[in-house]
Amino acid sequence: MRLLCDYLKEHIRSVCLYIGFIGIFAVVFYLSNVRLDAVLYAFFLSVIWLVLYGGIGFVRYADRHRKLLEAGKQIKTVWAELPEAFGLIEQDYQSMIKELFDSKVEMESEEEIARQEMIDYYSLWAHQIKTPIAAMRVLLQSWEEEQTPGDQTHLKELKLELFKIEQYVEMVLSYLRLGDMASDMVLQWYSLDDIVRQAVRKYSQMFILQKMKLDFTPSEDMVLTDEKWLVFVVEQLLSNALKYTRAGSISVYADKSRGAEVLVIEDTGIGIQEEDLPRVFEKGFTGYNGRKDKKSTGIGLYLCKTVMDRLGHGLWIESEVGAGTRVFLSLERDEIVPE
Repeated sequence: MRLLCDYLKEHIRSVCLYIGFIGIFAVVFYLSNVRLDAVLYAFFLSVIWLVLYGGIGFVRYADRHRKLLEAGKQIKTVWAELPEAFGLIEQDYQSMIKELFDSKVEMESEEEIARQEMIDYYSLWAHQIKTPIAAMRVLLQSWEEEQTPGDQTHLKELKLELFKIEQYVEMVLSYLRLGDMASDMVLQWYSLDDIVRQAVRKYSQMFILQKMKLDFTPSEDMVLTDEKWLVFVVEQLLSNALKYTRAGSISVYADKSRGAEVLVIEDTGIGIQEEDLPRVFEKGFTGYNGRKDKKSTGIGLYLCKTVMDRLGHGLWIESEVGAGTRVFLSLERDEIVPE
């Protein structure tokens, strides 16, 4: 109905002009003493012709409208042929659309090249900086044997800070790889316990240096996921737990009451402010805790949430200030989210 109304609005002047001509001829014939039935017969024939002509025009109008809608859907990615233009004005509009589309494609191509160059640069930087970090770690290990017990404490602190630098570099690399995650993803069945153990093993030194107790309860569950990316998520969550837990313990276990494949990472740390909880997964959001200690980048949880969404998993947090935080990883796969 709306399409018909639009068609009539576009052709209202032509319809009025046609009806006006019919009226003029009808009046002239009537004043010329032409029989009334002849005038009415001619009038009705003209109206029938108008309806037929308008109907054919409306069918063509509707067909052009359909083709334009289809072209509009395709033009987002490729140039689609528009319906044949009726008149010079439509040709001008189509030429303008074609030029705009070509300009858009050119701009997108330039932006993609610039983005790729930036990613290549930072990836190279991140890989190159690993070399001096590794050299510093070797030097620290060699010096550790020669130091007195008093100096050992300082060396442990240096090793801890060096480990944090390594983790920030890994975070940068993961952030850069996030754009090509789909091509880097390998979905298989993995042991959830093995994935957790990989992450714990990497952070074992930090647990020892911080004298933090870890309670890990094996679940013997198998999960369909990408091992590398899920290990990265668990590592980031353990890193956050260690960062904001001064005393107590960190627990890793499967919560069977919430589902067959729900992994929980629980700490007895400082907790998260209630007003910050809805925004913890936003990119760049640091919250009260991050602003207080000035150590948060606002990227870690954002990366975790993005990775989990793309893997088709779930991630949410429950926390109470002063009591601790529980992070839930639902590993039952939904549909994978494309990048």
